[in-house]
Amino acid sequence: MDWLTLHDFIHRFDIPGAVILLEGKRNVAEADAAQLEALGRMLATRMQHAIFRSGNASGADALFAAGVASVNPARLEVILPFKGHRSKYNLAGTSHALDELNIASEPQVIYESKLHKGTAGLVERYLDGVNNPYTIKATYILRDTVKVLGTAGIPPATCAIFYDDLSNPRQGGTGHTIAVCERNGIPFCDQRVWLPWML
Repeated sequence: MDWLTLHDFIHRFDIPGAVILLEGKRNVAEADAAQLEALGRMLATRMQHAIFRSGNASGADALFAAGVASVNPARLEVILPFKGHRSKYNLAGTSHALDELNIASEPQVIYESKLHKGTAGLVERYLDGVNNPYTIKATYILRDTVKVLGTAGIPPATCAIFYDDLSNPRQGGTGHTIAVCERNGIPFCDQRVWLPWML
């Protein structure tokens, strides 16, 4: 999506049923923080139909979500790794917790989550019912996958906007989420595209 202007983005994605994923790294450069919140606020103001999805993490997720929620929390949806995750900071009108979903019946979610090498074995153990401080790590990768692909009751993302660490890009959960978008044909961009929209 590196060719998109803000006008192009709104024209293409502000349609009924559209789900815009807003997410990124926990560590946000101080100079960028206000821009993340401003982007969430601007998109929620200028787009009339789309809803916005987050993972309720600290950093980029929280900043994007705060911007959307300042306009209309009902248009903010979060996918949680488990019920009660950061509940004090959850600004969303709609929340879906992984432990309330039947992930075992979502083969594509499982397949994509296992492609994250660092947690592939933990995903298997979590799905086998093992619940301990190690397998809890799998819930974050499963959550990141659901954010993109959805489930039987949650629609997939229409597109995604990321805040990445451009000095070490596509690492960790954000890197996994970008890879899931890429493999599944979900259009996405990072701040190299959207920061100029804020000028």
